[in-house]
Amino acid sequence: MTPPGWHPDPGHSGKGPDQERWWDGAQWTGHVRPSPAAVRRRGIRIGVGVTVGAVVLAAIGGGMYLLREDDGGRPGIAVASPSAPPPAPEGSGAPDGGNGSEGDKDGDDGGSQGPGEQLPPTEPGYATDLAAGISLPVPKGWTGKSAAVGAGLTTGEHACPGGADTTCVRGGIFSAPAVALKLTAGTAEEAAKKDIAVNAEESYGGDSYGKITSHEEIRSGAVTVAGQKGYAVRWKVVTEKGDDGYVESLVFPSPASKDMLVVVRSGFDISKDAPKLSVLDEIVKGIKAASGAGAGNGGAA
Repeated sequence: MTPPGWHPDPGHSGKGPDQERWWDGAQWTGHVRPSPAAVRRRGIRIGVGVTVGAVVLAAIGGGMYLLREDDGGRPGIAVASPSAPPPAPEGSGAPDGGNGSEGDKDGDDGGSQGPGEQLPPTEPGYATDLAAGISLPVPKGWTGKSAAVGAGLTTGEHACPGGADTTCVRGGIFSAPAVALKLTAGTAEEAAKKDIAVNAEESYGGDSYGKITSHEEIRSGAVTVAGQKGYAVRWKVVTEKGDDGYVESLVFPSPASKDMLVVVRSGFDISKDAPKLSVLDEIVKGIKAASGAGAGNGGAA
């Protein structure tokens, strides 16, 4: 008997990228996702961030600023996303179709889907990156975004130091498969060490913060996330404009596909208005395999 989980979609027409469908042990459900191989093959438009539904969470200013993809690329526009699809039939055992806790507060507020894609099944209080096979816990007061490719958490929107026409955040975390960020490296350690400089520049460089005048490595080492052995590098960066910040690049194998690396980029302002670094540590500890992604739940060591 085929066990519950993600399997090649038997109803896929062959048009478009390969996909997987959730089998609940007795029937095929309406939940689909891109197959890991399709994610690696296709050219996902990422830019400097990760597309999460209609909102691009880009790594600038506390890890992210907000763009609306259908608004000509103009920054500073936060938009509401469509609601998640209805849950699978009762008793199906499919991944939860819920969308955060207490409505959109403190949880995932959804995303949009492309042709042939379902919104990712999520659970209350988590934002799910379906392609990466992980779910990120959403702390109280934060906003979470789920998508077929990528997931993001943000808090503390404010005008960027470089101009009021862009919106930055005090704290931001987003995930994506490494291939979606065009990050190629053999190991998690190599990828994290390669990504941290890019993360720092995109989070606290450019027009929003000016150039980074200096940085200090404050942590670098092995870490276990969602049961997977990975590596994290954390820098403190000094900016030309506005608040300085902490950035972290965390890389580990996907619980859904051991040959796919997942990148979790973080950026926190150094400010009385920003979340403490202990919040970042708690989020990382709470990252887990998404429902149906396979075994390997667990926290960071």
